[in-house]
Amino acid sequence: MDEQLLQTIVIGLSNGLIYALVALGYTLVYGIIELINFAHGEVFMLGSMLALTLLITFGVTTGTDPLTAIALIVLVLAITMAVTATLNVSIERVAYRPLRHAPRLAPLISAIGMSFVLQNVGLLWKGPANIGFPDVIPNTNILTTVLGLDTSVAITYKHLFAAIVTIPLLIVLTWFVAKTKQGKAMRATAQDPDTAGLMGIDVNRTIAITFIIAGALAGAAGLVQVLYNNTTVWNLGFRFGLNAFTSAVLGGIGNLQGAVLGGIVLGLINAFSDRYLSTQWTNAIVFGVLIAILVFRPTGLLGQQLADRA
Repeated sequence: MDEQLLQTIVIGLSNGLIYALVALGYTLVYGIIELINFAHGEVFMLGSMLALTLLITFGVTTGTDPLTAIALIVLVLAITMAVTATLNVSIERVAYRPLRHAPRLAPLISAIGMSFVLQNVGLLWKGPANIGFPDVIPNTNILTTVLGLDTSVAITYKHLFAAIVTIPLLIVLTWFVAKTKQGKAMRATAQDPDTAGLMGIDVNRTIAITFIIAGALAGAAGLVQVLYNNTTVWNLGFRFGLNAFTSAVLGGIGNLQGAVLGGIVLGLINAFSDRYLSTQWTNAIVFGVLIAILVFRPTGLLGQQLADRA
């Protein structure tokens, strides 16, 4: 197989896994309360800024001892996920819960407004310029330096890091929703919150836990993004959030596996467009593919047609 093609696939898969982490937050919230949480991208953006700030505060740089760097990165991951989870559930409590029984347009507008609020928080916090960060994770090719292969295809420690953080989180989330008591409560609430409440499920608590999980995933994605791309900026949430939301819709919004599949497909489409066509056409191609899929399969790649609750 052509080595340039293989390299494009590697890049697409790595970016797709980051999209998938963010997309899971969109699809979790929509699956439970049928709300498109437009502020989710900004929670991811603030998570990336917090992760970068903590990495600088803890002195994680290019020359840091590898074991020390790994320990500090794990610590930063835990702190970032905790903070973004708290932020996300606070948004739910303040901006969405009071509007839960209002017409659907009201919480949607509230979500858009919260998105602008968080964008301005990021703008005030770090300013309008892109913030760079040094290569903490080595950008060396594992295939040549470790495995000794003679190839121009590069699978770097950065690609490996994106997979090491993302894939276990996706597996744990899938297990949590499918096998645990709280996961069953989430699925019951998603199907019919009123009936779930009558059966003894605390609907408010279940929705809050959903926002906590979605926020934690956004924080994890923020750290991965910073260490993978070495930069963050106040409008990162809009750009990444748009791609992640498209991933969720592409795979079938409300479906966890669909969000992962949509993220990977979108990452590959972006990578192939950037490599073989032009970056200026990438967004047009992405949304062209999305429109085509929604025309022929309105529920997305893995989505199922469900009756409207209302």
